[in-house]
Amino acid sequence: MRMERRDSAGLGEIRPELLDVYAEIYADRLGEEFHTVERFDERLGWNTEVPGFAAVVGYLDETPVGYAYGCTLQAGTRWWNGLRTTVPDGATVEDGARTFALSELMIVDKVRGTGAAKAIHDELLRGRPEERATLLVEREHPKVRGLYEGWGYEWFAEVLPFADSPLYDAMNLRL
Repeated sequence: MRMERRDSAGLGEIRPELLDVYAEIYADRLGEEFHTVERFDERLGWNTEVPGFAAVVGYLDETPVGYAYGCTLQAGTRWWNGLRTTVPDGATVEDGARTFALSELMIVDKVRGTGAAKAIHDELLRGRPEERATLLVEREHPKVRGLYEGWGYEWFAEVLPFADSPLYDAMNLRL
């Protein structure tokens, strides 16, 4: 698998391919308002506007088979909105340098179980200056949560980021 790093400017030319990968992975959930391609594209757009945005795309031949992206959480971020768990004072205070939010990590079926997800994840976080990374994993996917725990993430809180979104577990990884 060949990997390419992208910033927000370099994402535009491959955005349609990324949306195709999303549609393949979420094919059985595209009828849910939160999981439509349009809503995903909107969330992707929000991320690309934030300082510290980065993406890594994995290719087999010339076809994208997975990607991950995120951005540095800024002061006043909405990332922690919808927390349903009490957390220590200051644990969600962001200053534009503390936390990298891994917004998405997607891998198509044909490369699952090959280490592609971990490789893309590690490449995305390689050299990040933040002290921690955070991500959200659907509560209904304990197997995925277990995968992240195996990579060193620890459970942090329960969060419902949008009224129509699934319930998530927020997880943090010390960088």
